[in-house]
Amino acid sequence: MTLTEQFPVLVVVLPLFVAPLLALLASRGNLPWLVATVTSALTFAMAIALAAQVMQTGVIYYELGNWPVPFGIGLTIGPLSAMMLMIISGASTVALVAGRESMNAEVGTAHQALLYSCWLLAMTGLLGITVTGDAFNIFVFMEISSLASYVMVANGPKRQALTASFKYLVTGTLGATFYLIGVGYLYMMTGTLNIADMAVRLADVSDTLPVMIAGGFVILGVALKAALFPMHAWMPNAYQRAPTPVAIFFAACATKVALFVMLRFQYELLLPNLGPQAAFLSSWLIPLCVGGFLVGSAVAMFERDLKRMLGYSSVAQLGYIVLGISLANSAGVTAAMIHFFNHALIKAALFVAVAGMVLRFGSSNIEQLAGVGKRMPWTTLGFVLAGVSLIGVPLTAGFISKWYLIQAVLELGGLGILLTILILVSSLMAVVYIWKVVEVAYFKEPIDGQSMVGVRETPMPLLVVLWVLVLANIWFGIDPSIPITLAEQEAAGFFGGTR
Repeated sequence: MTLTEQFPVLVVVLPLFVAPLLALLASRGNLPWLVATVTSALTFAMAIALAAQVMQTGVIYYELGNWPVPFGIGLTIGPLSAMMLMIISGASTVALVAGRESMNAEVGTAHQALLYSCWLLAMTGLLGITVTGDAFNIFVFMEISSLASYVMVANGPKRQALTASFKYLVTGTLGATFYLIGVGYLYMMTGTLNIADMAVRLADVSDTLPVMIAGGFVILGVALKAALFPMHAWMPNAYQRAPTPVAIFFAACATKVALFVMLRFQYELLLPNLGPQAAFLSSWLIPLCVGGFLVGSAVAMFERDLKRMLGYSSVAQLGYIVLGISLANSAGVTAAMIHFFNHALIKAALFVAVAGMVLRFGSSNIEQLAGVGKRMPWTTLGFVLAGVSLIGVPLTAGFISKWYLIQAVLELGGLGILLTILILVSSLMAVVYIWKVVEVAYFKEPIDGQSMVGVRETPMPLLVVLWVLVLANIWFGIDPSIPITLAEQEAAGFFGGTR
């Protein structure tokens, strides 16, 4: 077998093997950062190669140790899995390249080798969730990523990071426990943990009470992990208190992996075998999604901390994604998957810009950033353009997401018209909180006693990464063929039975 044929397993094994080696390095100097960055970049390159292969030849199957599934452990990389691999490894690479100086300033250098080791473990867990074909291994990788993530959040520059990490730990543990209980019920009813085999065997026990209970536990567990409204309280705290490079990484991909698990279980296992499940999605998830994007946007309008504001903005954006999932039609699933990709670009760009501001001002308090537009023009402009994409202005990636989502909800008739109006209201709220930052940055003078002397533009690596992301938001707003192709292929598999 050639090396490229081993990419499905190497994309997970490479960061997993490098992580403990990285922990043995001395924290002095840039070597730990360099090793983590190179590892992440190589993983990103493999993810791109796998996505290209999936677009050309279809789903990739890989059997570990040549043991046939379901007796052995199999890896499955479909269109959505390939997209998620690119999002996770790309977000990690972006955050590492842009965040070196921020990490030095916010965390220091004493334990950076250990922190970057946790970083690679978190990435390993997230990647493993997206490629494994085994329901229990999803839980294993979930715990690997979660335990490493708690440590990363706790290393924030202020003592409140410990409290934020503890809240994250409690919520994440509950979510993982509920998920595992659900998998236990499914195993009890089917006698297998392989998801493809489980889907076949569930046909013999469909519409039974244990399977319904299993579906409820799984959905509740991943909803906690994904910070779906009203189970979202941990996420804005974690984004605010974590080191800013960690916030870049998590904001772009972490909660989306939980939504990936939700989507996969819903459309591969539950919907085909539970008649009431579609009604459950519509009657319970849609109101939660609406509450998420309205409440999240409303709270963001009044937040004074920029990182926390973007955290509540993510609550709203996740509401859009889950709304697409809950529509239980091909158009909705396609819209949700497109927003997986586009929201990663948007939030990564916004948080990279925030990283530059925090590095120069030492704070993410919006009022203390008065005048930043004059001192850091390129960073501020990058933030504004990423904010425009978040709002959904035409010729940006955010517009493509909302266009496909509105098309999907309009298939519901009268309810679709109401949902469209609410989506537009939420978008107008986004205009308000993005404008609040623009007003402070360009039209307000520094607060009394605040000196702007010495405040300069962000470091060049961070600035380059920011503008690559900003231009990507514009590029995928003009030519969104890659995310649309992957999303449509995955939706065709779910609704056409080709998987």
